[in-house]
Amino acid sequence: MHPAFSVIFFTVSSGAGYGLLAILALQLYVERLPQNIWFSWAGFVIAFGLISFGLLSSFAHLGHPERALKAFSQWRSSWLSREGVVAVLTYAPGGLIAIAWLLIPDIRNSSALPVWVEIAALFTILCAVLTVYCTSMIYASLRTIPHWHNGHTVIGYLVHAAMSGAVVYVFLSSLFGVLAMSAMWPALALLGVGFFAKTAFWRYVDSAPPSMTAESATGLTGFGAVRPLDPPHTSANYLQKEMGFQIARKHAARLRRIAMILSYGAPFIALILSAQTDDWLNPLLAGVAVLAMAAGLLTERWLFFAEAKHSVTLYYGEKSV
Repeated sequence: MHPAFSVIFFTVSSGAGYGLLAILALQLYVERLPQNIWFSWAGFVIAFGLISFGLLSSFAHLGHPERALKAFSQWRSSWLSREGVVAVLTYAPGGLIAIAWLLIPDIRNSSALPVWVEIAALFTILCAVLTVYCTSMIYASLRTIPHWHNGHTVIGYLVHAAMSGAVVYVFLSSLFGVLAMSAMWPALALLGVGFFAKTAFWRYVDSAPPSMTAESATGLTGFGAVRPLDPPHTSANYLQKEMGFQIARKHAARLRRIAMILSYGAPFIALILSAQTDDWLNPLLAGVAVLAMAAGLLTERWLFFAEAKHSVTLYYGEKSV
């Protein structure tokens, strides 16, 4: 599949935003959100900023952005529509808890949260998780792309959203001097889970038997090898550009190594080192972890699209997908 940078930025940015927002809501619900008001402002602004930037960047991938509102009406059958609906709904409870915590000192300084704030926090977590889940199902539901049509896709999106949100949370905590090991350990653990989840995904797609062949696509199974006598079109077309994108195996292997090092290894080491320091190196190293992770996840997401094969390529000479 042709990697669209708008969708790559959308999935990475919004995933980190929803992950961070869910963590802030969870910390608020269990009454462990730091009292530092500047940390809270930065956390909620960055979370909603990442979410909004991601959603807006996705519009660049639409052929007719002016018709985007029509997509919301197809929520009964379209995961893309469901994602849009839940994404917009998330702003309501998320905005409510942000306003309550940031602008109402009595709530922030109270020993116990009002029930309506706790309910809003739970709905924020639920909506954030559902939005990322719907995003993953946009791809996991496509039977015509076996590379995506598996449970690893859903797990990967959910884990990477939580992982990236946790690393950003640790960076903000260290930047504003409220870092606690209770925040550091989950981030390190999620980096490990992300590493194993991505390794499992690549192991699965590399070893899975072909889901479709030229014979099964044409309905000529049992009649020997099938090959087209003539190409479906006399010149290159949209399908070949979007669905027939190919990446050399050696480049894919190199990019996989880069993605693994930047997404998981470098952030893990940087966070471990930052935990050993108490001066300005602490937020600096945490910031390095965020930047490395962002570069790695952009590479990982580019490969997610570039390595996928659509079944339509079987009609253009591909033997199997």
